[in-house]
Amino acid sequence: MVPKSQILSLYKSLLKESQKFSSYNFRSYAVRKVRDAFRENKGVTDSHVLNNKLEEAYKSLELIKRQALISQMYQTDKLVIEKM
Repeated sequence: MVPKSQILSLYKSLLKESQKFSSYNFRSYAVRKVRDAFRENKGVTDSHVLNNKLEEAYKSLELIKRQALISQMYQTDKLVIEKM
């Protein structure tokens, strides 16, 4: 069984990396997808399924890191909603 602290740490890392997108739309989408995915899978108890989900989440974390870095290289003007 995977320790709860490891899952919580992964969740926090995903949220933290999602906040690094320069675009408001990408940032809010990534945060929403991370939260929804963890809520959807919070009842998973089968260790095989849980390990597969964690592996998928770690791959997503690496993807978010790469995409956030790329988005910072090509920044655009802030949206009206961000200037408040």
